[in-house]
Amino acid sequence: MKQVFKVFLMAVAHLAIFILGATSGIIHPACYAYIGALLPLLSAFVYLITAATIRNFGAATALNGFILVLFLIAGEADIAFVIGIVALTALAEIIRFLCKYDTRKGVRWSFVPLALSFFPYTMHWWTDTESSLAAAREEMPAGYDELMKPVIDNVPMLIVVLVLAIPVAILAMRLAEKVLKKQSAVLK
Repeated sequence: MKQVFKVFLMAVAHLAIFILGATSGIIHPACYAYIGALLPLLSAFVYLITAATIRNFGAATALNGFILVLFLIAGEADIAFVIGIVALTALAEIIRFLCKYDTRKGVRWSFVPLALSFFPYTMHWWTDTESSLAAAREEMPAGYDELMKPVIDNVPMLIVVLVLAIPVAILAMRLAEKVLKKQSAVLK
C-alpha cells in the first residue's frame, strides 16, 4: 500500500510539472511552446523514484496514464495529445523492457521518450493552428494570438527544441541519480 501511495504522489508531481509547463505561456507563447525542453530537469526525479518503486512494467504508464486520464476528463486532450502521449509512453515501456526493468540503463534510456511527453500537449498549435489562435483570442489577453503566430511559424526552432530535449533528459537523469542515491542504488 505504501508503494501505491508513493506512485500516486509521483503521478501528482508529474501533473504539477505539466501544469507548470502549461502555465508558462502566461509569460510568453514561446515559453509554452518550448518549455518542454526544460521540464525533464524536474521530471527526471519523479521518474527515477517511480521506476525504483515499480521495477517492472508500468512506471511510464502510471505517470503518463494519470495525465492522460485527467486531461481526457478535463477536455484538454485532443487527438494529437492522445496519440503522442500513448506513443511516447509505449516507447518508454518498450525501451525499459529491452534494457531490463531493474537497471539504471533501462531507466535512463526509457526516460528519454518520457521526457518528451509535454510536447504532445503543445502540438495542437501545429496540428490545429486556426482553432488554437481562436482559443487564444477568446481566453487570453488581447494580442496574445499575434504573439503566438511567429512562434507557430518558426518550425525550425521547434525542431531544435525537440532535439535539445534529448541531451537535457540524459543530463537530468544523471543528476537525479546523483541526488537520489537511495533510489538509484536499488537499480543494477
